Amino acid sequence: MRVLVVDDERRMAELLRRGLTADGLSVDVAHDGTEALWRAGATRYDAIVLDVMMPGLDGVTTCRRLREDDVWSPVLLLTARDAIEDRVAGLDAGADDYLVKPFALPELSARLRALARRGRAERPTVLRVGDLELDPASHRVRRGDVAIDLSPKEYSVLYALMAAPDAVLDRYELLERAWGSEYENRSNIIDVYISYLRQKIDRPFGTDSIQTVRGEGYRIRSAPAPSG
Repeated sequence: MRVLVVDDERRMAELLRRGLTADGLSVDVAHDGTEALWRAGATRYDAIVLDVMMPGLDGVTTCRRLREDDVWSPVLLLTARDAIEDRVAGLDAGADDYLVKPFALPELSARLRALARRGRAERPTVLRVGDLELDPASHRVRRGDVAIDLSPKEYSVLYALMAAPDAVLDRYELLERAWGSEYENRSNIIDVYISYLRQKIDRPFGTDSIQTVRGEGYRIRSAPAPSG
């Protein structure tokens, strides 16, 4: 089992290397996110241990960059912070597990073995409608070669539409999928966000992929018509 340990504190990195090696693992060490990206791109690791608090590229950013680079080795984040938002940020960035400091080395070894047994995660399915592409792993949206910057809610509405191309989704469905229990059924917020999306994914490209179906809702067409 080959593991990459990434920690800018050299003493800690060496302690982890020695302890995991003594437990039968083959361990490489990187001391920053940039080196981690290079090593993980060149070597197929069974697991990667990332310290969250690193200067430059922190652990969460490094994890996100690994996934963007199509590196799908299981990632375990080491963090001194146990706040829910920190854990959510790490998992949303593509991490598979986390361990809060201080921790016992046997627990780290056991978690790494468990991750290795699961195997590498398969790349999430990229949604494509025509030349519009949405990548759930990295939250990136593109039309052709052009990256499109969306807010979280714009992304959620677009994801719902692209997950069911050509299907009509009413406002209630879109509200539920994008806002969950925080929506107001009589609100026109969906109309507002549809307008935002059209301004970003359609109009600059001279196309009209999001269609209003009068009295029913909205749909994204798999073969969008050129805009007038």
